[in-house]
Order: sequence, then structure tokens, then C-alpha cells
Amino acid sequence: MKARSAWRWVVRAMVAGIALALVALAVGYWRSGNDCAAVLAATPDHAMKAYVYCDYGAPDVLRLADVAAPMPGDGQVLVAVRAAGLNQLEAHYLHGTPYVMRLDTGLRKPKNIRIGADLAGVVTAVGPRVTLLRPGDEVFGARNGALAEQVVVAETSVVRKPTNLTFEQAAAVPVAAVTALQAVRDQGRVQRGQSVLVNGASGGVGTFVVQIATAFGARVTGVSSTRNLDLVRSLGAAVTIDYTQQDYTQGTPPYDVIIDMVGNHTLRENQRVLAPSGIYVMVGGPEGQWIAPLDRALQMIVFSKFVSQTFGLFLANVTSAELATLRDLMQAGTVTPVIDRRYPFAELPEAMRYLETGRARGKVVVTVSE
Repeated sequence: MKARSAWRWVVRAMVAGIALALVALAVGYWRSGNDCAAVLAATPDHAMKAYVYCDYGAPDVLRLADVAAPMPGDGQVLVAVRAAGLNQLEAHYLHGTPYVMRLDTGLRKPKNIRIGADLAGVVTAVGPRVTLLRPGDEVFGARNGALAEQVVVAETSVVRKPTNLTFEQAAAVPVAAVTALQAVRDQGRVQRGQSVLVNGASGGVGTFVVQIATAFGARVTGVSSTRNLDLVRSLGAAVTIDYTQQDYTQGTPPYDVIIDMVGNHTLRENQRVLAPSGIYVMVGGPEGQWIAPLDRALQMIVFSKFVSQTFGLFLANVTSAELATLRDLMQAGTVTPVIDRRYPFAELPEAMRYLETGRARGKVVVTVSE
């Protein structure tokens, strides 16, 4: 009887804890918000144009507004943005999906009303303790809120732009190319002579993966739609697979590494064509409103315990060291950004709508200033 009573108290405590958590979540939901109204109402003496979004939603919620121009602090530089690249990352933040991410970004409204990450531009001012850059330097890198006329960015988050690249090409690089580099070099541990399959080879990340894996001496098989096969071959793929005609998981040759930007096949199906000691790297996966693709990441943790292959997911970390590596590859002509469409700054919502179709060949770039 005492044991049964104790269990009742445990169950009651758990129920009470869950109830309190739900109440806290509800309160947080209704109190969550942003300073959008205050930002838009302000008329700063030194203003600039920047895109903001006060609510989650379709690209139509994006608004070009006057906001206070930034000033560089310790270890920071002020960059006049010439071009900004778009990533699926921006679409996730814009829609606030999967919904689980709103626990961090804001339940009801976005906490951070600025958008964008990839940028290329010219340094116009430097803060104290900046040693590597000076006004007039052409740079590229990543900074939250990149879709603006000016941004303040840490000196360690940008590097000088390759001289053989335009600002638009450089803006296409940071997040996508660093993701590709880390997927190939660090996660896939690609070696010369290995067989590497790239699923989603014609997309923003995939076009870089194909080129970088080829530069590492791998024999690359690129998977794309019919209209993109020539592009994928031109990037260095030795073999191409048209996914509208052939299922790569039904093939017989084992791959040493599979780098997957799409996630349209199960883990078991990918295992079927992966070498016994092969590596599967998930960069992108099936999208959903609530938790996907995080649920697939959890599946991989469990799945990896029962197979000889390695299955893993990672988030890229953009640093000046990684950007410098990519700059050298691009300066040498080994890697070249692929840009599908360029849009003027005033047409960012239209650019986002095109990005969300999932049909972009390479990157979508916004020209901020000439």
C-alpha cells in the first residue's frame, strides 16, 4: 500500500510539473514579442535601409525600413553591403518552422526582426583593436541582419574577397560553401580515390559539395533533376543520376560517402548503397511544420548504434579560417560559385519566393548597392 501511495505521489508530481510547464509556455507565448513597432517608429539621425519582419509568415511580411545605422565596436568593422546571398536558413527563420525552433527565436513573434546572413561589401570604418582589415578592403563573410545597407561584423567573421570574384559571387559563398567544406572534409572525411554520392547536387550547398569533393580527389556521383545534369557534370561530377529516371538507392556500387541535402530516402535505403565502413552525412532533410528534420537526426543517433556505417548530422560554423580556405580555392579557380538569379534590393520578397520553390540552381543573390 505504501509503495502504491508513493507511486501516486510521483505521478501527481509529474502531472503537476507538466501542467506548470504548459502554463509557463502559454504565458511566454502571449508575452513573446519584439521591438518592431519601436524600431519602425523611430527616426534616427543616422539611418539606413534594412529589411525587417515583425511577424512570422510568407515573404510578404518582409518590410524595407529605416533603422539606426550601426557603429563598429572593439574588434568590429563596418561594412557597406554590396550583395547578400539567400539560404534556406532565412526561409526557416521567416516562417518560424519547424515550430520547435520558436522556443529560441520567439513563440508568437520573432525576437530578432532582422534577416540575412551572407554578405559581401566594402569596409568603411574599423573599431578599436582591429588589426587585419582597413577601410576600403573588399570583404565577404556572415553576419545576422546582412540584408541591409550596412552591417557591423566581427573582424573574425569576414575575410578579404578574392580578386577574381564579383561581390555577388562572393555573397553566394559563406554559409553554403562553409557547410559544403565541413561536410566533405570534417564530417565525410573524404579522401582521394573515394566514391562520393551527392544527393541534391545542383542546389546552393550541393554545387559547392561537388566541386570541393572533386578537388579532394574523390570520384563524385551527382544526383539531380534532368534539367540540371549538364550543370552537375560541369562542376566535376564523374557520374550523374537523374532522380526522375533512377533511384540511387537501388544501385549496386557502394559509396564511401553519401552527402545528402534532400533526405528523400530512408536511412535503411541509404545504408543499402553505403560501403560497410562508409559515412552518411545529412545536410538537409524532409521539412515539416513541427519538428522535422530534427526527428530524422534523432533516428540517426539510434540507427548508428546498430550498423557498421557512420550516420551523422551537423551544423556549419562559419569562421574566418574556413572562409580563407574557400577564398584560396576560389582564387585558384578550383571552386566557382553558381548563381541562378540576381534580384535588386527592393525585390527581396520576390527573391525569397523563388528560393522557397526549391528549384534554384545554385544560389539566389540580392544586389544591395552598385
